[in-house]
Amino acid sequence: MDQVQNPYAPGAGSPPPELAGREPVLEAARVALARHLIGRSSKSIILLGQRGVGKTVLLDRIRSNAEAGGATTVGIESPEQRSLPASLAPALRNALLRMSRREAATDTAKCALRTLRSFVSALNMRYQDLEVSLDFEPEPGMADYGNLEMDLIDLMEAVGRAAKAADTCIALFIDELQYVAEDELAALIAALHRTAQRQLPVALIAAGLPQVRGQLGKAKTYAERQFEFAEIGALSPEQARIAIAKPAQEEGVEIEAAALDEIVARTEGYPYFLQEWGKHAWNEAAQSPITLSDIRAASDRAVAELDQSFFRVRFDRLTPTEYQYLRGMAELGPGPHRSRDIAAMLEREPPSVAPIRSRLIDKGMIWSPGYGDTAFTVPLFDEFMKRTMPQLE
Repeated sequence: MDQVQNPYAPGAGSPPPELAGREPVLEAARVALARHLIGRSSKSIILLGQRGVGKTVLLDRIRSNAEAGGATTVGIESPEQRSLPASLAPALRNALLRMSRREAATDTAKCALRTLRSFVSALNMRYQDLEVSLDFEPEPGMADYGNLEMDLIDLMEAVGRAAKAADTCIALFIDELQYVAEDELAALIAALHRTAQRQLPVALIAAGLPQVRGQLGKAKTYAERQFEFAEIGALSPEQARIAIAKPAQEEGVEIEAAALDEIVARTEGYPYFLQEWGKHAWNEAAQSPITLSDIRAASDRAVAELDQSFFRVRFDRLTPTEYQYLRGMAELGPGPHRSRDIAAMLEREPPSVAPIRSRLIDKGMIWSPGYGDTAFTVPLFDEFMKRTMPQLE
């Protein structure tokens, strides 16, 4: 069939043609932000899930809906080597400049911009990547302590007052939240806590790997009462069928029931994998309907593509001892697994492999769903490890 018309879109953050099964999360976010817009309090929302479940796509859809609903949004991704203040400050500057154009909010927005200037001036020695161009003098006595938590509280209060005057809410969208350093995360939580106490329209919609829940609790003990956690996982079999069948039907192409069942079984309902199988099944098929034999022929291509991109980009960041640890996990199956069982598989004592486990958690490859448990953050990574390293050495 015509590859130009192929509706499937595998890629990092690429929106799928059909965002199936995420309606409850979209509605929860809509309600939370709508409450802020009318001056009612609401908890911030954290999307948690493994790689490839569509957190970034969902975050982008929520942000688009928020803008359409009247919210002022700020979007950043937390890179591993950049501080939160350095990412947040330029985005807040742009949002405040937009709000300052509204007559009712001009004064409060300019006050917030001066507070932002104080924030940058007070912290740019500590965070050397913090650089923002501002044609404003610092606001005396605001965000100028040189202490991140105290200064961020002042800054977010000023931003919240500007948003209230502008009859909007400020919604912070942060992807890859697991990469935010603990002290920066604690400061962000404290600032959001203060704006909630002051009933200011400030919300956080963030996404991260499953370990984020524990990171938040470690940063601030009251964090779990401050956020709604939305677990984003694989789609149900019915949702997965819709995600594959509907885009094809809109192009006038049918997929046999047995072919749909094979895709669902091979992908286990993970959204990124569904798009990969859909793409290769479309390209493999000569005509409608797409058959089971088309899917079986496409599966080899889909697996090879995933091995060279989705899996390989993570594998190539690892050291030989980290390869071995993950291969030991893979030998035990998808998981989660007890840390002592992984050590036994490697014929090592648990304390001797604990540093390797810690490094892998820091790299976002594994996480701990419970005390002493270890699980992959990348779906089906156990199968990839077995294909890449057939023997556990």
